Amino acid sequence: MAPAAASGGSTLPSGFSVLATFPDLLFIFEFDAAYQCVAALLYLSASVLEAWATIIMHDGFTYKQYHENISAVVFSYVATLLYVVHAVFSLIRWKSA
Repeated sequence: MAPAAASGGSTLPSGFSVLATFPDLLFIFEFDAAYQCVAALLYLSASVLEAWATIIMHDGFTYKQYHENISAVVFSYVATLLYVVHAVFSLIRWKSA
C-alpha cells in the first residue's frame, strides 16, 4: 500500500501513481468532476421534460395527479440544483489539486 494511503497523509498521489492502490483510485478528481457535470446536465434535461409534461397534462388529468406532478417537478429542480452545486465544488476541488 502506498505510504500516503496507509498513514492517511495529507498529500494525494498524481499521475499514474494514483492507480497504485484501490483507495487512491477512488480519488481521481477528473472523473469525479466530469461525472458530476454530466449528472447535473442529465438531471436538468429530465427536470425540463418533467415540467413540460406537467404543463401539457393540466387539462387531461385529475387534480391529484396534476399536483403530484408539480411536486415531482419541484423535487427534480431541487435535485438538479444540488447536483449543480456539487459539480461546481468538484470542479473547484479539481482545479486546486
